[in-house]
Amino acid sequence: MGIANAAVELLVRNLERHPEKTAYFCGEQRISYRELGTECRRFALLLREMGIVPGDRVLLVLLDTFAFPVAFLGCLLAGVTAVAASAALREEDFAHILEDSGARLLVTNPDLAAPCTAAGDRVAAVFCDARGSFAYRHDSDTGFDPHRPAADDFAFMLYSSGSTGKPKGIPHRHRDLILPCELVGSAILGITADDVIFSASKFSFAYGLINSLAFPLFFGATAIIHPGKPDPASVLGIFSERRPTIFFSVPTIYSQLILSCTANHLDVPLRVCYSAGEALPAALFEEWRRLTGLEIVDGIGSTEMTYVYISNRPGRARPGSTGQPVPGYALRLVDDDGADVPSGVDGNLLVKGPTMTPCYWNLPDRSAETLLPDGFCRTGDVFVERDGFYFHRGRSDDMIKAGAHWVSPLPVEEALLSHPAVAECAVAAVTAGALVKPGAFVILAPGTVRTPGLMRELRKHLLERIPEYMCPVRFTFVEDLPRTATGKIQRFRLRDTGKAGGKTED
Repeated sequence: MGIANAAVELLVRNLERHPEKTAYFCGEQRISYRELGTECRRFALLLREMGIVPGDRVLLVLLDTFAFPVAFLGCLLAGVTAVAASAALREEDFAHILEDSGARLLVTNPDLAAPCTAAGDRVAAVFCDARGSFAYRHDSDTGFDPHRPAADDFAFMLYSSGSTGKPKGIPHRHRDLILPCELVGSAILGITADDVIFSASKFSFAYGLINSLAFPLFFGATAIIHPGKPDPASVLGIFSERRPTIFFSVPTIYSQLILSCTANHLDVPLRVCYSAGEALPAALFEEWRRLTGLEIVDGIGSTEMTYVYISNRPGRARPGSTGQPVPGYALRLVDDDGADVPSGVDGNLLVKGPTMTPCYWNLPDRSAETLLPDGFCRTGDVFVERDGFYFHRGRSDDMIKAGAHWVSPLPVEEALLSHPAVAECAVAAVTAGALVKPGAFVILAPGTVRTPGLMRELRKHLLERIPEYMCPVRFTFVEDLPRTATGKIQRFRLRDTGKAGGKTED
């Protein structure tokens, strides 16, 4: 039985209501909903002319320009699975993705060498120009009939960043692109056609895909896309020029914006500031609110679940908390034996909901381990629930077994960030003699002088806020922290540093 094609659902209503309205701004360029619809249909026709048929996979490795929504939605219109991967991956990652997905075509920017080299002569390629436009064989998009998918057909597949191994393919169906709009965009964020949306997260990640593609098109809003890095100067420039009303980002970007501000107040045009991707420290929440007068609405989701399944609500955000369950999703916190834990006790988070992937691509063992028979998904996150709010304690593989105690990095990092000398930090396991203990990796705030007594001052500050067994035994002052392409701290790399030694103060 056929279901609605997500691309048709996202495009048609806008073509009927406001075809000349701007769908996207990219730099000084704009594309209207009419132009976007035409380009998507022409791209779908191009795929058909090239012999790409429904059910085939097409790999998209694109910068954030008009090319991504055109190619992504064009694939869906043609019944082709759009396989999206970050342009920041390595050549060996692209080679793996091409082989693993069985993609018949690569769509990319000509100046992205790694995917082009990985494809070689094995896979045909289609290139966009610098503006994000494609060259078509025909000028017309007439005679095109969108594919009507079956209920279980895949619409798109996202590949993880491969930070701890080979990238994994995570496929999703058409409805998974639409449901987050209803469950989060409408019910929680109240997005309307009057909003202007800007996401610092890129299209190739689930968070960015929903923020920049599904949300604006579903609600008939306008979105801003930025092909470069979202550094403070670029973000603040977009705030000033395009006046977005909703900003989606990650804690790292909010931290960088705060550190870049030399005034006592930062004037931003936003009505909603949203954060996901990593736990938002309460100190960062409070400093952003002091600086802008706005709260940051924090949430957590995953590629497996398509989007956010725990979220704070605008006007009711609780500092340090990830929020409450998104309606439509069921949560469980369990111990290592799978038994439910009571309120106030740390547990491994399981989630079930309508947007969950049915499998990992070509990984049946991983699918069986993570996607449970009762419909729940193991997230790999440790949470504690208090009064209906969920507090992120860290990834299960980031927990530190220090003697008889398990230590979560997040409360330690939260306490460290409350010291004015600390701009950013991460806590990971380090080796102290024959023992494993917490270690802190610290980026100092601008203008801070590293004196011999600074480490003692930080330790004293921590002991006033957390138990002694949680206090780091070693402080390592660094210029940067290892992160994934989505901004998440790679604590496993810090653990390796802690084992190998380095410039530290004990």
